[in-house]
Amino acid sequence: MLELKRKELGLQDRLTNKTFKFDKRYGEGYFSASYFLKTEKIIQEKFADTIVTMQWFTRNDSRLCGIDEAIALLHTFARNPQDLKILALNDGDYVKPMEPVLKVTGRYQDFGYLEGAIDGILARRTSVCTNCDEVMKAKSASSNVMFFGDRDDDPRNHPGDGYAAYVAGVKLVCSDAMGEWTGQKGIGTMPHALIVMHKMDLIKASEDFHQTFPNDNLTVLVDTNNDVITDTLLVARHFKNELFAVRLDTSASLEDKYFERNPINDNNVETHGVNVTLVKALRKALDAEGYNHVKIVVSSGFTASKVAMFTKENAPVDTYGIGGSLIKCTRSFTGDVVNINGQQMAKVGRHEMFSERLKEVKYPIE
Repeated sequence: MLELKRKELGLQDRLTNKTFKFDKRYGEGYFSASYFLKTEKIIQEKFADTIVTMQWFTRNDSRLCGIDEAIALLHTFARNPQDLKILALNDGDYVKPMEPVLKVTGRYQDFGYLEGAIDGILARRTSVCTNCDEVMKAKSASSNVMFFGDRDDDPRNHPGDGYAAYVAGVKLVCSDAMGEWTGQKGIGTMPHALIVMHKMDLIKASEDFHQTFPNDNLTVLVDTNNDVITDTLLVARHFKNELFAVRLDTSASLEDKYFERNPINDNNVETHGVNVTLVKALRKALDAEGYNHVKIVVSSGFTASKVAMFTKENAPVDTYGIGGSLIKCTRSFTGDVVNINGQQMAKVGRHEMFSERLKEVKYPIE
């Protein structure tokens, strides 16, 4: 059941409009394509009593998300929502291509104008959820993932993206907005700007950070000088047991100074950016001086395939910070009218699809 699924995901209360805080202009058709609004007017005048069934599906294997939001949208802005019959899967369900994930039966003019908005909600949330799910499957069992999606997209997407990431199992976010729907708080290390403002004095920047936020786990960004191991040992020797972790964020266009001191003459070994060789060398250097407790956080250009490669090569990564690759729209959804007054009818190539997994959602949701 829907409620049970939510508890499995760690979400105790079903999300409603109180959570999503929809723009009231949804109800005015402001976010609907004009042809939906024109169709609504024609249907209202010519087929006012016609009952239709509309179904939504995607064409790819996916980790579904956005269902709660779509249902809340219907319950909030559909006309006569109590008359709609809604069948739905759950946020977090794995779905197959062409499998119905949502079906709505009622008068077209009561809900049809919301078709495009529902398409977009399902596409965005499912894309982020699926992308995150692929990363979670690619990482080692001991690694964490932090959602760094703040700098790669419109900030207004933070709450929905953070929720979709949460459904996929990503529980670390970098802004409070990303945890708005789940109760998570943003966490993080420090930006390069803090170190640069301290005139590249990494120790002074780290001291000021630690003094200002003494209750935060001290995680120091160590790639600003492009000499990760040297700077890591510098802060480790200074802070000792107070140092919780270091973060590598080396640009893919750079080769860390470690490789100047330890040249590698093998074109098959990656030496630019954050790479396996550098991470392994960093772990070895920390352990050699007794800093086994210091964790390693990596970021900059990580994708599911890169995480899988790091995992395969046993790179000692404790946390992956990932942004851009998680928010790419990789899934789309289609809504179709497939039944009119109990008779199956749809455009050529489409037909009404049935699934025992679909469960009815009652109105209203308490």
